[in-house]
Amino acid sequence: MLCRTVGIVSLNTQIKDTLIELFSDWAGEDARDIAALPPSGSYREYYRIRSDRLSALGVFNPDRKENVAFLDFSRHFLQKGLPVPAIYADAPERNMYLIQDLGDSTLFSYLTQQRLNGDFPDELTATYKRVLSELPKFQVLAGQDLNYDVCYPRRKFDKQSMLWDLNYFKYYFLKLARIPFDEQDLEDDFQTLTEYLLRTDCDYFMYRDFQSRNIMLYQDRPYFIDYQGGRRGALQYDVASLLFDAKADIPHPLRQELLTHYVQALSALIALNEQEFFDYYYGYVCIRIMQAMGAYGFRGFYEKKLHFLQSVPYALNNLRWLLNTIELPIRVPALLDVFYRLVDSEEWRNFDDMSPRLTVRINSFSYRRGIPVDESGHGGGFVFDCRSLPNPGHNERYRQLDGSAPEEIEFFEHHTDVEDFLQNIYALIQRSVENFQQRNFQTMMVSFGGTGGQHRSVYCAERLAGHLRSRYRLTLTIRHLELEMK
Repeated sequence: MLCRTVGIVSLNTQIKDTLIELFSDWAGEDARDIAALPPSGSYREYYRIRSDRLSALGVFNPDRKENVAFLDFSRHFLQKGLPVPAIYADAPERNMYLIQDLGDSTLFSYLTQQRLNGDFPDELTATYKRVLSELPKFQVLAGQDLNYDVCYPRRKFDKQSMLWDLNYFKYYFLKLARIPFDEQDLEDDFQTLTEYLLRTDCDYFMYRDFQSRNIMLYQDRPYFIDYQGGRRGALQYDVASLLFDAKADIPHPLRQELLTHYVQALSALIALNEQEFFDYYYGYVCIRIMQAMGAYGFRGFYEKKLHFLQSVPYALNNLRWLLNTIELPIRVPALLDVFYRLVDSEEWRNFDDMSPRLTVRINSFSYRRGIPVDESGHGGGFVFDCRSLPNPGHNERYRQLDGSAPEEIEFFEHHTDVEDFLQNIYALIQRSVENFQQRNFQTMMVSFGGTGGQHRSVYCAERLAGHLRSRYRLTLTIRHLELEMK
């Protein structure tokens, strides 16, 4: 175990050293720091690298063919004027590259913040429409002369690709969730479904994973990432991916409004046969939901990252709506039987009640009054000292404000060392949250301390709460202990 640990540390050091070298060559100045970003749903590793003037993201991905696809697509999209991250440098022989830093705000995190009271505000709807206005530009304009030879793992979302997704759903979700089905009958229905889906026009660029976590909001406009799995395919798949994105939980009437907006944007670029588009649309919704559930099963059941299973009830709500509203123009009785078994499952229907919900209690405090006591009894959690960070309280302009005020938020956002501090905390807390959830622990406490408990500690506590709220199903409480005394 010691040798393996040393090997991992050595590899991480090599990755960081190479990325710092790439950054310095590009920036023309030395890197000041490098911080790993929290892990996501892929095996790629991301690092934020900063100098005194510049910032970039360094990426390590051992899958070389995937890197080739991403870099080739990116350069093509940039040439077409599409909003994707700029490529600053790459070291293909080392499976690393350097791209534009687009910040940390995704469409999903923005959606989560905007929907705290459950509503879907007009501003959020407008953002979705801006995103959907960009999608046809990728599918049609950029797709016309894209180099499909670099697509990975296949050049087209063809029958083989579809069957891979359907079997992913069968083996990593249905079997691991112990949903009974007839193997041959279901296989026959998979064949029927794929043959039906391939009857529509499949000669456009298909982004493949067009969902809210892969759309960044940067400088008041959407930017697009994670398109390395793109290939030729049908128009319907990507818009279905976004509108039926499980945890986004878009209300069904709004889905129709957004779909209409997309069709209008698409019709400005091609002579769209709307009847044909809608004839196949919900079939693509079905296969996308199954692909996503396969991913939830693989990550949740197989890799034991149980927070991925928290998306399943949302996916089943979408499936239930489809069963009650839409009738596919093909006979797939075994597949429909599986769908009904899923949506009628007591286990999944009561999933929220069955699974213990981790409560994370976040505090800000003043060291003058001492570190907060963990009242849960087990003493688990973290205390972070914010006193090394820039303090707006030294400026008369901010003295009467606190770390949740817009003026102070702007102050902190202009100091890169604050963001670095938080990114390291995110990575640490995420590992613990996921471990606690897997072990069914019920409480964790995280406290941020400052001199007076008014500025830096409040800001950091609020930022961590927002970060966790956008990623996990848990109960959050946040207390600003010093502010409560005023």
